[in-house]
Amino acid sequence: MKLSIVIPAYNEESTVEEIISKVQAAPLPERLSREIVVVNDGSKDRTGDILGRFSGQAGMVIVHQSNQGKTAALLTGFKNATGDILLIQDADLEYDPQQYTKLLQPILDGRTEVVYGSRFLGRIEGMEPINRWANEISNRTFSFLYGAKITDINTCYKVFTRRAWEGMVITSKNFAFETEFTVKLLRRGCTIKEVAIDYTARSRKAGKKIKWSTALEMFWPIIKYRFLCSSKDH
Repeated sequence: MKLSIVIPAYNEESTVEEIISKVQAAPLPERLSREIVVVNDGSKDRTGDILGRFSGQAGMVIVHQSNQGKTAALLTGFKNATGDILLIQDADLEYDPQQYTKLLQPILDGRTEVVYGSRFLGRIEGMEPINRWANEISNRTFSFLYGAKITDINTCYKVFTRRAWEGMVITSKNFAFETEFTVKLLRRGCTIKEVAIDYTARSRKAGKKIKWSTALEMFWPIIKYRFLCSSKDH
């Protein structure tokens, strides 16, 4: 079996080389091979030049596109991925690839087709109170409206089989992917297994991109897909 690790990157010159090295070195269960798909989403800094150092390496797929936002970068990554299992990895250093094995094990054991790495079940360092509050509101609202207790719908670490993903239509832009994807997995009858992870937040000064407008953008689909959209994929 093959694991495709999809990394969307926008203006991450200070971290992208290190995170790729960490992803390459992360231990995997023996039965899995590794493919790394990095999508440069129109970065204006040196991200593209740094990614050029990895071009041509075995197991590396580098894609460059104009800036279209995180969701578009993820969709491009999924399109170029060839693995049986897909895993989303941010291009910063907030999420540690050393946690891959415990994220993958429930899928490899046949217990589920989707795993989320939950920061709120694990250990969090450096998250600002306002960000924690916004996440908790989203998580509690989602659980109440959809009857599925999920403690971290906005986690980067989403791992899923190709079968769980295939044919899904995502219409959101930027960071709203997290909510729309979760809603549509549930509507497909997928069980989302959560695994506790460690998380170290970076500051806005260090490049954190989440703002209040982003939080609202991520929250809106919770309401939209509960009350305004009835089909699986629209």
